[in-house]
Amino acid sequence: MINGNTLRDALISAANNLSNNRKQVDDLNVFPVPDGDTGTNMSMTLANSVREIEKFEGVTAGKIASVNASALLRGARGNSGVITSLLFRGFAKGISDDEFVTSENISKAFSLGVEAAYKAVMKPTEGTILTVARVASEKAKESFENGDDEITVFAKAIDGAKEALAQTPELLPALKKAGVVDAGGQGFVIILEGMMSVFKDGVIIKSNSTDVTDEPQENTSRNAAGEYETEITFTYCTEFIVNRDENCKKEPSELRSHLESIGDCVVVVDDEEIIKVHVHTDHPGNAIENALTFGQLVKLKIENMRDQHERAKHDAQNAQKKPAKNADLTKTIKSVEPTKPIGFVSVCAGDGIASLFTDLGVDTIVNGGQTMNPSTDDILKAVELTPAETVYVLPNNKNIIMAAEQTIPISTRKVIVLHTRTIPQGISAMLSFDEEADTEANAINMQKAAEKIATGQITFAARDSDFDGHAIKKGELLALSNGKIAFTETDIERCALKLVKQMLKRGSEFVTVIYGEDVTEEQATSLEQQLNEKYGGKIEITFVNGGQPIYYFIISVE
Repeated sequence: MINGNTLRDALISAANNLSNNRKQVDDLNVFPVPDGDTGTNMSMTLANSVREIEKFEGVTAGKIASVNASALLRGARGNSGVITSLLFRGFAKGISDDEFVTSENISKAFSLGVEAAYKAVMKPTEGTILTVARVASEKAKESFENGDDEITVFAKAIDGAKEALAQTPELLPALKKAGVVDAGGQGFVIILEGMMSVFKDGVIIKSNSTDVTDEPQENTSRNAAGEYETEITFTYCTEFIVNRDENCKKEPSELRSHLESIGDCVVVVDDEEIIKVHVHTDHPGNAIENALTFGQLVKLKIENMRDQHERAKHDAQNAQKKPAKNADLTKTIKSVEPTKPIGFVSVCAGDGIASLFTDLGVDTIVNGGQTMNPSTDDILKAVELTPAETVYVLPNNKNIIMAAEQTIPISTRKVIVLHTRTIPQGISAMLSFDEEADTEANAINMQKAAEKIATGQITFAARDSDFDGHAIKKGELLALSNGKIAFTETDIERCALKLVKQMLKRGSEFVTVIYGEDVTEEQATSLEQQLNEKYGGKIEITFVNGGQPIYYFIISVE
């Protein structure tokens, strides 16, 4: 029988197994830019759970599953970490309050986990971890219906996951072209195998201090889930809390089902006293009317997300906001009392960039970015330490957006996550903030301002690669234009000049160059002189010492 202790040990084994394979998964990422990588993000997400579930002894399987799900949600890093946390949140709902893990609740757990993960991505992409988890769920259901025991059901799920992983290149052309499988899916298989070691053999896979297994992996990997642009499908962002009526016998799952029938981006978090709701819908009144059958509503907020087509323009290029003091997130996680209506949280790395954001009015800085994806809990702490009723969050990296959005239903603040994917986009968003406009108009205008900015980045190739038609050697300079590889170079100044030239368009007026910690003052001064000689008088050129790691230069053109 798989009891709470066994499930606890299985989850610890899974975390160790993923940790042991983390570096391999990271190193095999086909995209050569140094980044947070799937293996690292998933491993750090699971490590957050281990610290919590190790404290429990002799409790039910349902209790372990619940604690695990809560810890994963708060520790989720990057898109792959968030999706992993959602898979296990559904898993916990499948186990429910049961004392043991059974063939029936395993089948249900996989199904609910897949359902939650697919709903978290507005444009689910097949050929990713989502596909791998879905096929695993289908195989688990077939095995349960055939009358198999819990060990067999779990084994069949792993078989399905492996089969689906092998097929991911057939579902995503980018993977097939590179001859790789999806890294998130591979990480999920590793997790399941770690759990199976305990379920079948009673053996907890031990953590390997080198973080690398002895034998090389056969497949190379790339995480493709959550990388695609999203669109507004429904008009109104609706949020509220239901103070549960003690006489109401209905389950929160019924409210969730109704909300899912009239909208998307549904989040329903509940305990014995409240139900916290977030939904995008065209019929907020319908959502409210149904919610009232569960109890009284408080903290109701409705925002029109389509107003973005009416006005928009950032016209405050040189506007400066009052400096704000950075919060030290390591000293306290206590929520502070709001003293103003609006506040800002920004994710960034580098003292110069942090100072730039605080000069623009950001209250709290989260240290992170490329290779350093902060967790949902890190961002939540920053939000709670921002003394404002409404907090705008600027992730400034596409792999941090999903983790930031997980704070929306669990924060005591109203959280608005802007989809800023680069540092220049975050700066542009802050410059467009209008103190006279309402929160809804500001969110729309800030997002539109961010999307108008062209971003260039110069970094180094972390590995040999043949990517998107470019034969790339480890250590070469990589020039990225709006996230795509433009060319490679060997000379840093020549690389920057060439990238700026490619990015300039008719009507470009401003070029901002943020140089990093590995660029000398002499190199920065030389590049500034060359750009002024070539474009001075026609384009305003600004240099900033950002002190950022990983990127030698971050360039914005507008």
